[in-house]
Amino acid sequence: MANPNRVRSLIGAFALANHTQFNRSDGAGYDFVADIVLALDPENPQVAARIVGAFRSWRASQKDGARAEATLRRVAAAPSLSRDAGDITSPRTLAAN
Repeated sequence: MANPNRVRSLIGAFALANHTQFNRSDGAGYDFVADIVLALDPENPQVAARIVGAFRSWRASQKDGARAEATLRRVAAAPSLSRDAGDITSPRTLAAN
């Protein structure tokens, strides 16, 4: 967690490129990424925001959209969320179409 390039590389690749595991039906992939983002955000908000960006397309997931939205709302509700991550989890992103 102390090396932002490694965190972005490893967790970012999981969230953005490993669609099978990130979008698991049990929600474990979403929870894993959300937990990392919440832990990383106080130390490195830019990397946390980049990683949470994997949730930007949560509406596209017909099967797991509700679970992804709930996880994104959990991140957005964090009391000390940085402005960087807050921009990604803004009400505009979460608003229904």
